[in-house]
Amino acid sequence: MLSAVRNQNKIIEIPLVQIRPCRTQARKIFRQEDLKELAESIKQNGILQPLTVRKVSIVEYELISGERRLRAAAMCGKSKVPCYVIICNDTQAAVYSLVENLQRKDLNIFEQAEGINTVMNVYGLTQEETAQRLGKKQSTIANKLRILKLSREEREWILKANLTERHARALLRIDDPVTRRIILSEIIERNMNVSQSEKYIDAALNEKNIHKRKTQKKCVVIKDIKIFENTINKAVNTMRSSGIEAISNQNETDDFIEYTVRISKSNITSDDNSKNMTA
Repeated sequence: MLSAVRNQNKIIEIPLVQIRPCRTQARKIFRQEDLKELAESIKQNGILQPLTVRKVSIVEYELISGERRLRAAAMCGKSKVPCYVIICNDTQAAVYSLVENLQRKDLNIFEQAEGINTVMNVYGLTQEETAQRLGKKQSTIANKLRILKLSREEREWILKANLTERHARALLRIDDPVTRRIILSEIIERNMNVSQSEKYIDAALNEKNIHKRKTQKKCVVIKDIKIFENTINKAVNTMRSSGIEAISNQNETDDFIEYTVRISKSNITSDDNSKNMTA
């Protein structure tokens, strides 16, 4: 797509001061040591691959691809750089820039996702439209965007440990952030591959579900006891409202809960003896 456009344009030398960065630039990390090496190479051999720009005013150009080369050229004292000047609108420029980075694999997994997300938000593209423009499946775009749900701290851990996009997506199965960080640290410490990580997460989720079911069962039992307790209290209150002197007591131990209701004989007109009810 972009190469076809380039073939229709000549290469010209453009002053660095006239080139502005692309506002949807996906690449965020520029290692200084890599830039220094590239600068030394440019100093010795020149820029072998021209940058790609588009003209946005009489004297200004916007960078489409080649920011590393642009920075390195500045580091080694170059005042001009060779560029392809292409004709495109804002959306095309953003897509071209993203495609260049994706094809060169210059971006880490989160830069890729953020780049796609930025292009979609700035230009109002749907996932399907973005997939078509990037030559990818809609499901691929959706999967890349999903990993942006991870926190900044989790992203840093994943990148430092050189984990993959599949590692990141597997972690998203864990909803609780604290649990997710604990499992991520275990995956990194044990140097787990994707398959091992997925099995480890499966086991953790299964254990959590078992605990959840036990907790739910316990809650049901407690709820039933509360209903029984309310029934006793309601009966005692009914007797009191009828003028019968009734006293209820509750005694709880590790093994059982005991409810005692005492009714005064002075309130009873029948021949019944004093009543004691124990539950």
